[in-house]
Amino acid sequence: MSNINTANEQVPVLVFGGPTALIEYGGLRFLTDPTFDGPGDYPLGDLTLAKTAPSSIDPADLAPVDAVLLSHDEHPDNLDTSGRAFLADVPLTLTTPSGAGRLGGAARPLAPWDSVELERPGGGTATVTGMPALHGPEGSEPMVGEVIGFMLTAEDLPTVYISGDNASVDVVREIAGRFGPVDTAVIFAGAVRTPMFDGALLTVDGTRAAEVAEILGARRVVPAHVDSWKHFTEGRDELVAAFETAGLSDRLQLN
Repeated sequence: MSNINTANEQVPVLVFGGPTALIEYGGLRFLTDPTFDGPGDYPLGDLTLAKTAPSSIDPADLAPVDAVLLSHDEHPDNLDTSGRAFLADVPLTLTTPSGAGRLGGAARPLAPWDSVELERPGGGTATVTGMPALHGPEGSEPMVGEVIGFMLTAEDLPTVYISGDNASVDVVREIAGRFGPVDTAVIFAGAVRTPMFDGALLTVDGTRAAEVAEILGARRVVPAHVDSWKHFTEGRDELVAAFETAGLSDRLQLN
């Protein structure tokens, strides 16, 4: 199902800090996990997450956005107060079925392997397909909640994968079996660890991100979710080093 060879141009992807990235695809503007609040402490149950840096973009400067691709709504490092306000001005938010129920408004549920077709301004359509994601070790779903990734496809455009907060390489193998190879992989990395699950990874570290890129056959990797929060235990330097070790440095796009 890949369109990796059907277009030579690269799909524009800009990362603004944390998991928030703008993807321009076939005349449509997609924003992932909007987080615009300033640095500070953010309670999450028995945990407190500390944000260490502001977003590099003012949400007012992002308009128009055609759709938000929201991996999940329950954690402030993926959807914060400003991000929730931003959703009110976006015509469509695609997210987990439970998240769509909580958010209401323009939020629409997207389960793994389900698809939505969107009309492109210049004619034709772009398809958004939900991808499975596991935000921790096996069996973590009851505690961390539903999470979803996304695949963007169109007949005349390269395929773009957005991982969401996924820690499972096995999940990616399943995705690659259905959609690989992909042109661009926007991988949420950062090696998130908390006291939950004895400090097990809640998102991929650099080594796993490189493995994900290889499994997907990704021509380009845009890392997101690698800065701005204290519980991200790896940053860009560690990710770059892991890709160098794997011999995949030429696939990285940092911005």
